This record gives sequence, C-alpha cells and structure tokens, in this order.
Amino acid sequence: MVSKAAKQKNHIYINNKCIDIFKGEIFMKILVLNCGSSSLKYQLINMENEEVLAKGICERIGQEGSVLTHKPEGKDKFVRQTAMPDHQVAVELVLEALVDAEHGVIEDADEIGAVGHRVLHGGQVYSKSIVVNDDVKKVIKDCFPLGPLHNPANLIGIEACEKALPGKPQVAVFDTAFHQTMPPKAYMYAVPYDWYEKYGIRRYGFHGTSHAFVSKRAVEFTGLDPENSKVIVCHLGNGSSISAVLNGKCIDTSMGLTPLEGLPMGTRSGDIDPAIVQFVANKEGKTVDEMLNILNKQSGMLAVSGKSSDFRDLNDGMDAGDERCTLALELFAYKVAKYIGSYITALHGVDVIAFTAGVGENDDIVRKLVMEYFDYMGIKIDLEENKKRGDDRYISTPDSSIKVVVIPTNEELRIARETLELV
Repeated sequence: MVSKAAKQKNHIYINNKCIDIFKGEIFMKILVLNCGSSSLKYQLINMENEEVLAKGICERIGQEGSVLTHKPEGKDKFVRQTAMPDHQVAVELVLEALVDAEHGVIEDADEIGAVGHRVLHGGQVYSKSIVVNDDVKKVIKDCFPLGPLHNPANLIGIEACEKALPGKPQVAVFDTAFHQTMPPKAYMYAVPYDWYEKYGIRRYGFHGTSHAFVSKRAVEFTGLDPENSKVIVCHLGNGSSISAVLNGKCIDTSMGLTPLEGLPMGTRSGDIDPAIVQFVANKEGKTVDEMLNILNKQSGMLAVSGKSSDFRDLNDGMDAGDERCTLALELFAYKVAKYIGSYITALHGVDVIAFTAGVGENDDIVRKLVMEYFDYMGIKIDLEENKKRGDDRYISTPDSSIKVVVIPTNEELRIARETLELV
C-alpha cells in the first residue's frame, strides 16, 4: 500500500519504505532510541544518505523539572520543559517534536519505518540484533538481574514505542552481542562451574555497538584486509572498555559480568581485589549493596583525584600541579596500556590501535600517556597530529611500527544500520 508521496522527487513510500522509482533502491527513516532509567536519547536517521535529521534527549523522566531538548538538522535547537511522568509520555513528546510544524523534520510519524533500540544485556541468548517479539522481551526481562540499571528502562522504551507506533518494527540491538564471539577461555571465570550453569556467571562485555562500529571502520580507514586484521579498540569515556578484534570478531574485552569490571572509569573502580569488598564492609559496617554502590558511583577517577570524574577537570588539575589529578590520569593511562599489552598478546600481534568515545577522541594527553608505554615496540606518535580533533585520522607517524588512529564512534548509526538490515 502506498501511504504517501515522498518529499523527494522520483521517490514514493510503500509500507513506510522510501523507494527510488528509477534505481529500485529502498531507504527508510529509522528512529534510534537509547532509554535510561530517567532519560531517553534519540536520533532520526534518513537511511538514504545516513543523514541525521534530528536528535535530542528527554531528561529527568519521572522527576520534577523534566525537559526535552530537540535539535533538528538545519534548524534552531528547541527546548521544552514539561511533565514526563514516564517513558510513554517521553516517547510521545519526541514524536510530537519530530512532526512539529516549526521544529519538526517529517510530516507525520508514518514516515518512521522502524525503531532501533539500544539494549544493554542479551545474556547468552542473542549474539546479534533481532526484531522484537514476546520472546525477545522475555529474554530482556530475564536479564534484569544482569543489567538492573539499564535493561528495565530499555524494555520500557520498547513497550512505549509499541504503543505510540503500533505496527512499526522494533529492533533490539544488544550492547553485549558483539562480544559473544569470545571463546570460553576468555569469558569464563575461575569460580565454581555451577555458577555459570545456574546463574550465567561469565564475562559478557559492553559498549559492543561502539566496538563493532569502530573496529570495522578502523579496518576500512587503514586499508587492512577484513579477513586478516588485528584491531584493538579503546573506547574511553566516563565508561571505558577495550576490545581485541580478530578478523572482525571480538576475542576478548575488558568489561565482565557487569560494566564494573576492567578499566577504572569516571566513577567506577574497574578491576580490584574482590576481598576489598568484605574487608571494608567489615570495617565500616556496610552491606554488599552499599559497597557496590561505592564501587560504581563513588570510585574511579572521582575517588583517586578527590575532585572530579570529568577528564577535562583532571587535565586542568594536572596542568595546575595537582598531585592527585596527575595520579588519576597516570593510573588510568597505565591501566589502559596494560590492557592493550595483554590484547597484543591475545591477538599474537596488532595491526591498528583505535581510540574512540569522549576521552579517546578528544583527550590528547591521555592518548599520549598511554602510547608512551609502547615506544619500545617502535610505535611512534605524531604529537602535532595527536593534538588535532576531527574525523577519522592517524596519530601515528608514517614510520610507526603499528598504526594508531582516532575513529569517532557512531553507535546510533550502527544501530540504524542493523535495524535496516532486519526490516
């Protein structure tokens, strides 16, 4: 059924898909959602040219002071302060903004062909993205204990879209999926085996959408053979993780059962001696839940520096001679370098090291501190190129033994692409 004429010449819409009459190519506008417990980030992407038509965020959902910030391409930013008691209302407000006569980018919601949802945890069930049905929603719910802060919100977002956009395909793109190619020797813990059998205790990894996008793009950018490539991706931000990718498949990653394992992060401790939990709990009379809250929200760079979880503040502190800010940055860089070194071993070498995410893309000091550990390998960094910001770029010198690049991540585009493939 033809629903409407397309705005673009020689295009028509059939079943919500944009079809070029002469080329026979099929395009779609895809809404990408990332639902948190009290927030909803979104992008509307035109898959004809992968252009972002609009993006925005709903903040403080279920709280006082709820606000929608909507940025349509080529138009002024629009901010709306209004009550958002739940995600259902937030989704409806997003759709209103997208079709608004002044601030919108589409005529009506029927132009949205599908919705791609970032979902944190798919357990061991899903190793790739999937169109949502009742079985998929059950798995997402079954994974609530593995992703208590994210999976419930992800499911709420899916069900809100089902009500607001009835009949539109909903696609779950799992943060853990890319890492499901890890071999057992990488994902198993040396704990009682029945914990794995009964509770699924194993390493899952996260930031998978980013690692998938950046590892593939790094291969393309550097001209490597996708079937003969060894890539290490450093996704460094307030949440940080590293992956080892062999021929396009992840063989190891730093996060574990939860995003707490691995590198120290903005407020997360990363790897610690697990006996610390019992030791401090006994000393201070804290419960396990209280200890985990401290390790997730009061540790990391915030704890070491005593000042901030923001790396920009740490850089300013280091420049001012603050010893603890300096320690925080040095500790972080050291841990990153240790993981890179271990993954070089796991891969039996490396072709390219890629930095991405907020810190990885923008913090030249962190990149410099990390790569100084690898001068013995003949890796050379161009300090001037390292200071630049922008698109995909080399920060290693032409005579460096290993290519080092900065690849801006685009998780939303990856989600949109995977959604398009399925619908």
